[in-house]
Amino acid sequence: MQERTVRTFLPAVMKKGEETNSMKINTKSLVICAMFAALTCAVAPISIPLPGGVPITLQQVSVMLAGLLLGAKLGALSQLVYVLLGAFGLPVFAGFHGGMGSILGPSGGFLVGYPFLAAVCGLIYWKWGRQRSGAAKYGVMALAMVLGNALLYVFGLGWFMHVTGNTLGQAMVLCMLPFIPGDVLKMVAVGVIVPQLERALRSVNLEAFA
Repeated sequence: MQERTVRTFLPAVMKKGEETNSMKINTKSLVICAMFAALTCAVAPISIPLPGGVPITLQQVSVMLAGLLLGAKLGALSQLVYVLLGAFGLPVFAGFHGGMGSILGPSGGFLVGYPFLAAVCGLIYWKWGRQRSGAAKYGVMALAMVLGNALLYVFGLGWFMHVTGNTLGQAMVLCMLPFIPGDVLKMVAVGVIVPQLERALRSVNLEAFA
């Protein structure tokens, strides 16, 4: 009788423990996503307007950090939260703007592309670079950021052309070429910061969320 009771009790305890761990993971995921969404909100107002309607901002830094540090799923989710906050009217986009007008405006494609930038950075880096060291680590990180930003420009240029009626060449002159030097500097800065932040976040079991 006692043995039967133990056999019944142990699976129940194990199931309860799994539910508790799952709850902790979900709570931790939400907190981490909120932190990086808030970081993007904080840096977005720092912007330099340009004639083409697409400003120079620091948002990409936060987006790339989210993807590289959190992985594809959480990184993309954190930036989706950011985009949704702005879409619902909070002034979290460049220049303290918000609302669907920003999403539907000339720079809206870049905003929509942020979750995809984070996802590409996280997918490539966590799969092939995160556990490496030295040149291999930085090489994969650089590749992840370059490919992620290339996809971002696909979204951004495509929507800009749709909204303004400009050709691809005109869109590249207005929305891509002036930004490339700054993008390179942003990627270098992120490459320097990520290893430091990885050490700071090592106590958090991020692998459980990747």
